[in-house]
Amino acid sequence: MKKRIMQVLVAVLVLSIVLPFMSTKASAATGNEIVSYSKTLLGVPYRYGGTTASGFDCSGFTSYVYKKIGVSLNRTAADQYRQGTSVSKSNLQPGDLVFFNNFAPVSHVGIYIGSGKFISAESEGIAISSINDSYYWGKYYIGAKRIIKATVATPPPAPPVTDGNFADVTSSHPAYEAIKTLNVDGVINGFDNQEFRPEASVTRGQAAAMVNRVLKLTPKSTSKYSDVGTTHTFAKDIQAMTEAGILQGYTTGKFGVSDTLTKAQLAVIMDRAFKITSTANNQAHVASTYQDVAASFWAYDSIIALKVIDQTTLFQTSNFGTTKSADRAEFSAALYSAIETN
Repeated sequence: MKKRIMQVLVAVLVLSIVLPFMSTKASAATGNEIVSYSKTLLGVPYRYGGTTASGFDCSGFTSYVYKKIGVSLNRTAADQYRQGTSVSKSNLQPGDLVFFNNFAPVSHVGIYIGSGKFISAESEGIAISSINDSYYWGKYYIGAKRIIKATVATPPPAPPVTDGNFADVTSSHPAYEAIKTLNVDGVINGFDNQEFRPEASVTRGQAAAMVNRVLKLTPKSTSKYSDVGTTHTFAKDIQAMTEAGILQGYTTGKFGVSDTLTKAQLAVIMDRAFKITSTANNQAHVASTYQDVAASFWAYDSIIALKVIDQTTLFQTSNFGTTKSADRAEFSAALYSAIETN
């Protein structure tokens, strides 16, 4: 009798210490916190129908522990088995409810604490046992339920790349040096997870911004394009490019800020911004033609000039693909080559 009184007094003392800590909201609770609190009740006696720290039955114990983190469980083991999400034995995590059929289809419930063990109200009181105990519990194990979502630590976002070393651009990439140089100079940036996405297309708005990061032109007025508001990220760059005659809008009054840039447009923009035709004329023209670009094509001179000044080999092909979208690697190669040869 004295032993039972001492057990109750110890339980009350423990509760007075941990209750303030267990006021954590359910949304913030973790399986490990549930396990930690349940262990403070070790030794509390078994009591049929018990739901308080003076004595528990199995479902009274699990209900009591979960209630402390703001989660309501059904009263009986069988009813608790109808809650939550089923979990395989191989995927058990601390805080999951584990169930047994030692007396009825669902007659016992406990809290999984890790390493193949669970804590529950057994005949001798709150105790820890193995779910794989071949002499008893292992024979009666029937399943598990996850009541709270597993808490997974979200890693902090990777810092933006500023040294040109992107995760998806190796040193063997033809445009590696161009991409690296432009990134270090703050002309072109990457995406999340330190990716550059070299095959992603370039929009007209992005092209205007990147070229102006090199030229650093200041517009004299605000944009008048219907699809470029004054607060648009690229508004000043677009207006500066327009005033300089480098990148014009459409006759519809729109700039086409989100339209993809074609490779022919890329060559012409480089020519208007950096006069690459003049530069190319001063260099030897070796195999400086494309099979798919006729001499009468409107952007012929600019396209041939781009091939002549190319510092990356990206444009040293037999065909150019005038109507294809310019990707980020090609834009970087063109811009880098234009800068390097001026």
